[in-house]
Amino acid sequence: MPSISSLAKRITSLIHRRTDPVGYARSIGVRVGKDCRLINVSFSTEPYLVTIGNHVSATATRFETHDGGVWVFRDKLPDLDIVKGITVGDNVYMGFGCVVLPGVTIGSNVVIGAGAVVSRDIPDNSVAVGVPARVIKSLDAYEAKVVERGKMTKHLSDEAKREFYEAQRAQG
Repeated sequence: MPSISSLAKRITSLIHRRTDPVGYARSIGVRVGKDCRLINVSFSTEPYLVTIGNHVSATATRFETHDGGVWVFRDKLPDLDIVKGITVGDNVYMGFGCVVLPGVTIGSNVVIGAGAVVSRDIPDNSVAVGVPARVIKSLDAYEAKVVERGKMTKHLSDEAKREFYEAQRAQG
C-alpha cells in the first residue's frame, strides 16, 4: 500500500498538471517555449527529451519518446531500449488526441489534425492528418480554405457570439 507521503506527492503532481500544465511540463524536464497552451497532454518516461517551441497548442496529445515494442524482446534482451527525442517547432497546432512517436521533428507553422499518429517528420508550413500522419496541404492552402469558410467572431463576447451563430442557424 502506498505511503501517505507518496499519495500526497501524486495528488500534488496531478493538481500541478491540471492547474499549470506548462509549468508542470517544465518541472519534469520538457523544454517549453513561450505562449504555449498544453491541455491534458502526457509524456512518456523521458520527458526531458521533448522540446516544444513557442506558440504551440496541444490538447490530449501524447509525446512518446521510447519504442515500447521492444517489450517482446525483454526476456532475451533485458536492457534493450529505443529512445529518441521529439521536437516541435514554433506556431504549431496539434488537434485533440494526437500521438507523437520517438525521433519525430514537427516543423514550424504546422497544423496536425485530431487523432493523428505522427511517426515521421513533418516539414514547416504544412498540414498533416491521419494514421500515420501525412502531409495533405500547405499551410497557405489551409489558410485560404479557413478564410473562405470561417467567420470573424473570435473577438465577440460569449453572448454576442451565441447570438451571431443562432441567427446564422435560423437563416439556414
